Amino acid sequence: MKLCLLLLFLSGSAIDSFCQNTIGIPDIINYSTGTYNAGTQNWDVVQDDNNYIYCANNEGLLRFDGISWKLYQLPNKSILRSIVIGKDKRIYAGGQNEIGYFSPDRNGRLAFTSLKNLLLPNDYSFSDVWDVVSVGNDIFFKTKDRIFQYNHKTIKIYKTDSEWRFLGLHNNKLIAENLKAGFLQFKNGKWVSFLRESQLPPDYLVTSIIPFGRDSSLITTLKSGLYILCSDKVSKFKFAATNSFGNDLILSAIPLTDDWFAIGTNLKGCYIVNKKGEIIQNLSRKEGVQNNTVVSMFLDKRNNLWLGLDNGIDFIGYGNTIKHIYPEKLNEGVGYTSLIYKKQLYIGTSNGLYQVPVSEINDQSFINKSFALVPNTVGSVWNLSVVNDNLLMGHHDGSFLIKNGTAFPINSQTGYWNFSPLSKDSSSLIIAGNYNGAGLLTFQNNTFTSSGNLPGINASLRSIAIDNNNTVWAGTSFKGVYKIQMAGGKISNYKLYTDKNGLPSLSRNRVFKVKNKIVVATQRGVYEYNETKDVFEKSTYFRNYFDEKDIRYLKEDANGNIWFIEGKNLGLLSFLDPKPQTIYFPELNGKLVSGFEYIYPYDRYNIFVGSEKGFFHINLFNYLQNNKAIPIKITLVKSIGLRDSLLFEGYYANKDGVLKQLNEVTPKMESSWNSFHFEYSSPSYGHQSNVEYSYLLKGYDKKWSAWLKKSEKDYTNLPPGTFTFQVKARNNLGNESTINSYSFTILPPWYKTNVAYTIYSLLFCALLYLLFLWQKKILLRQQQKHEAEQKRLQYLHQLELENSEKEIVKLKNEKLKVEIEGKNSELASVAMRLVHKGDILSKIKEELVRIRKASNAENVSDDFKKLIRALKEEDKMDEEWDQFAGHFDNVHRDFLKFIKDAYPNLTPNELKLCTYLFMNLSTKEIAQLMNISVRGVEISRYRLRKKLQISTETNLYEFLLDFSTSKLK
Repeated sequence: MKLCLLLLFLSGSAIDSFCQNTIGIPDIINYSTGTYNAGTQNWDVVQDDNNYIYCANNEGLLRFDGISWKLYQLPNKSILRSIVIGKDKRIYAGGQNEIGYFSPDRNGRLAFTSLKNLLLPNDYSFSDVWDVVSVGNDIFFKTKDRIFQYNHKTIKIYKTDSEWRFLGLHNNKLIAENLKAGFLQFKNGKWVSFLRESQLPPDYLVTSIIPFGRDSSLITTLKSGLYILCSDKVSKFKFAATNSFGNDLILSAIPLTDDWFAIGTNLKGCYIVNKKGEIIQNLSRKEGVQNNTVVSMFLDKRNNLWLGLDNGIDFIGYGNTIKHIYPEKLNEGVGYTSLIYKKQLYIGTSNGLYQVPVSEINDQSFINKSFALVPNTVGSVWNLSVVNDNLLMGHHDGSFLIKNGTAFPINSQTGYWNFSPLSKDSSSLIIAGNYNGAGLLTFQNNTFTSSGNLPGINASLRSIAIDNNNTVWAGTSFKGVYKIQMAGGKISNYKLYTDKNGLPSLSRNRVFKVKNKIVVATQRGVYEYNETKDVFEKSTYFRNYFDEKDIRYLKEDANGNIWFIEGKNLGLLSFLDPKPQTIYFPELNGKLVSGFEYIYPYDRYNIFVGSEKGFFHINLFNYLQNNKAIPIKITLVKSIGLRDSLLFEGYYANKDGVLKQLNEVTPKMESSWNSFHFEYSSPSYGHQSNVEYSYLLKGYDKKWSAWLKKSEKDYTNLPPGTFTFQVKARNNLGNESTINSYSFTILPPWYKTNVAYTIYSLLFCALLYLLFLWQKKILLRQQQKHEAEQKRLQYLHQLELENSEKEIVKLKNEKLKVEIEGKNSELASVAMRLVHKGDILSKIKEELVRIRKASNAENVSDDFKKLIRALKEEDKMDEEWDQFAGHFDNVHRDFLKFIKDAYPNLTPNELKLCTYLFMNLSTKEIAQLMNISVRGVEISRYRLRKKLQISTETNLYEFLLDFSTSKLK
């Protein structure tokens, strides 16, 4: 069938057929070939359990995760014509001369497995596979001349001698269209006819079969229209209007709801039709579709519509609760104001005022009628206000009354911004802000009349609000805020409040009445008037919500919720729950009219927001009910080293019905691959602007990151260890997803492995042992050194002792020497006395000799007296010898005693001789001391030798000295 479509694309002609659209157009996102970087035509679209979208493209399989596109080519790089998700979760694909399936490998990377190896060589070559259908555990592939049945083990082939034109399902039964045999049903392994009655024309070509009821299906044909297949009967589907599609070719169809289905055509885009045959909507290039040839369609899990086009892919947010309203055909007018009044929806744009009758349904975006331009309103429409049950229009060209579908001028001298009655009920006076100040309108006899501008105020009054005291407050763009007091239809007093009176600045001050309070929206929050101080102060009530934010617009709805515009973002301060909640609408960020912001909350089903092109319509009730789980997927993991290494592409193993990473496939990376790049997304198609992400690298990060719009994260130079990257998502309503994770291990470098640590331990032990030996050797050396030192110290000590002893001996010897010298002095004195004695004796001898010679009698007595005296002196000399002997023994330690004891036969004279010899006196000195001659001394010495029993060779002095020394020891 698609082969016929391919030929018809080139030959079809445009047929202008009229279709009435709903006024609310869903958001349409165009994905061009430059966006997804693949071929132009997209023949099939499916979605898997990961919520990824797949397209069968001219260049292969396209995958979309909500953020990025990725292409997987077939092995022969041919066109991929059809795809289906099997019961086993594989993506079965048919291309040119190729059949097989895409499935993730053990590392989570999508790979293609060809099934051609199950074919016989004669069946290797075949044409394009236009349809792939999953039935139970079997997969059927359709080419022009054969159908392959794959049962996961073998492939069975059903050939035809004509042409297989279509393959699909009816009530879970496999149906095929054969050029000759017509409709066939696969039953018990055979293709059998089953239609009992059919209204199909002879030249029909089936393009799709979709569920239409409990037991019926809708059949679309290329050029013959739509039919209903019920049991074994085929009947014509009837449209509410004849020739609804004109000559458009029907290429595809899918069910949208129980009552609606979508039809794809070759020239007019996509039609939304209900079972009554009414065309609800037509989505074509005029509404924003990038190509009118809709080859394939798919409804995702969030009821969003995907269009596979002849050139590109389009997303249609059919499940979204925010839609576009374009009152003009060219969709160029800027939306300034809107109002529902007397069952008419009025839209004021930069091009004029448009109206359309409202519908009986709650959601007015489904009004199925066309807008009409109100006459006399061409130009910028700034305001619509109901005053005294009349509709007033503020226009660039003045103030107007809208009545009976026409604009009637009230004042055309200047442009008007707004209208505010001076009393709550029917008011005869209306103050109107205009380009030049404040105008005054009077209402009498059901007629509005302009009384001109109030004097003294020369500023463009963009916003006006009236407090409970009937005081008029007017905001300007660059002067501040006016306080105007009226009396009798005239100004009684007015005052201009500027930055000197509490306002944060002179520019962009807009006045609103919210929560029964007059407030000023400024660039630094919301301010209120303090009557006591007569100044403006930051609002205590709104401080907790707006603080220093740039608030440009405020509007309170019927439920007490406050709609606001902060900067260029739309928000809602909701009081529906006990705790107020601030909700933002990121879908509209940057799409509002800067400087001319406008919000019209008609009810909870219909919120109108002015935009750069027309209006946005928000079904707040459905928006807040959107509590579907937020999906989150890690779509790519790369390890970065000298080159990138792809580790994971977003597919987990299905274990016990749960998609998760298996422990055995946790990658273990070398230490040099320690930088990682993660990409993640929430496949919430059409809501990507609402989603924020937070991540945590378990094992590295200490806490979750802040919520960010960024959908990728890099980690560099991670240390060795096992890590788990975790990511979660949340939307603008505060709903969070579950946590998606991916684990990996960075191995330590070789020098930090267990083997290395074992070697280090052994080396350390060996080192300890060597250190022990070395230390032991050192200790031994130190011990030896210590011992040597001790010996040296001992020796030194001994020397010191010896030196001390020697010193003591020396001191003693010196003392002894002194004593000996003293004694020797005494001995010398004694010896001198003995010598003197000898002299005396000599004198006696001489005197006796003289006496004898003289013989003088007279003198004899005198002489004898002298002799007696001399002898007395001699007795004294004997006493001196005894004294000398005593001193000698004291000095020489009893020498005389020892020698007497050793030689008792020695005479006193011999003892004296020993004494004198020991004193080493000369022979002459000894002769004088002993009073003998020198010869006598020699004889005495001889005799002494005999008694001492020493030879003549022995020196007597040395003998006596040795004797004395030996006795001392």
